[in-house]
Amino acid sequence: MEYEYLKETRRWLHQHPELSMQEFETTAFIKNELDALDIPYDTPLPTGVIGYLKGTTEQAVAFRADIDALPIHEENDVDYRSSVDHVMHACGHDGHTTILLAFAKRVKALYDAGKLTATVYFIFQPSEETEAGANQLLNAYSFKLKPDYIFGLHMMPNNEEGLVLSKPGPITASATEYRFFIKGLSAHVANKEQGHSAGEALSFILSQISQLQHYHLPGLRQNIVHIGQFHAGEAINTVPSNGYLEGTIRTYAADDLATVKEQMLKIAEACSVVTGTAVEVKFSEGYPSTSNDTDAYQLMKQASEETSLEWIEKEEPYLFGEDFAFYSQVAPTAFAFLGCRNAEQQFVTGLHTSTLNFDEHVLLGGVDLFSAILARFEATL
Repeated sequence: MEYEYLKETRRWLHQHPELSMQEFETTAFIKNELDALDIPYDTPLPTGVIGYLKGTTEQAVAFRADIDALPIHEENDVDYRSSVDHVMHACGHDGHTTILLAFAKRVKALYDAGKLTATVYFIFQPSEETEAGANQLLNAYSFKLKPDYIFGLHMMPNNEEGLVLSKPGPITASATEYRFFIKGLSAHVANKEQGHSAGEALSFILSQISQLQHYHLPGLRQNIVHIGQFHAGEAINTVPSNGYLEGTIRTYAADDLATVKEQMLKIAEACSVVTGTAVEVKFSEGYPSTSNDTDAYQLMKQASEETSLEWIEKEEPYLFGEDFAFYSQVAPTAFAFLGCRNAEQQFVTGLHTSTLNFDEHVLLGGVDLFSAILARFEATL
């Protein structure tokens, strides 16, 4: 019965993907499911839902699922493929939402039997992929009873079914965008010395950014200073008067991010002096590094031993961003990844690909893990 619910729920969600902050149909679906269970909820944002069941003590624990999809056109040839062109659940959020809904059903059964001691929050969060939905949600919502811990789980097609992966401390990187804006002075190529070339400035900036990791960041730490796109110039026979460069910064340590940003400001200043152009650099603050609290991590790891899942402690964190990081501002957090790779069924492509897919049986492991966490958490009361 539970597997059929997981299968039907996940496939409906997969067929009806919605982009960040546009998850109105998804939100209505979640509300209907919670209404059917008689679980109360709050809606602090236009999309997303926070359900809750009050326990008999002053303890509380929260579980989070993200609900948005990506602007990717699905290429899977399945009867439950996305019904929306160029929108797809390509990051497993349909799985996350399904796990949390099935878990809510289990918790409601405990509540109805008078066995729920800790208050449980079910956070269905919008806009993980863009606009830091977690941060927006927390800015708009005050928990009636502050959670002692907040837990999250993410599908991971790089690892086999039956595995759950995490590590203490940093588990995902911070993600910050940067943009250089260059304003030069145009001139005809015959009188090029009368201009100030944005092309020369762009070349200078590219050279300096490529040296940041080597000369200014600790060699034993993982960091990425990525150049995404750049361009300069207007015509074949004129000095380029405008230039642009953008990219992303991925770090685990706040001081490394501060170093990169400081050096980029210096690069912009030096470039202006050397090339005579006006150079401005702007940063778009993204997601902080997600870091697992020691106690929360151990609780989650020990809970996994009560399930059929095999816990794998990673040596290195992932270098992608994840806005679950913001929940650590509220309570100690732990975040893990649920393996869903299945070569026999050809479910082998990665996150954010047009062919991501998985067998819904793996979602049972996620529900079991959340249930084991709750059972272990209540045992500590």
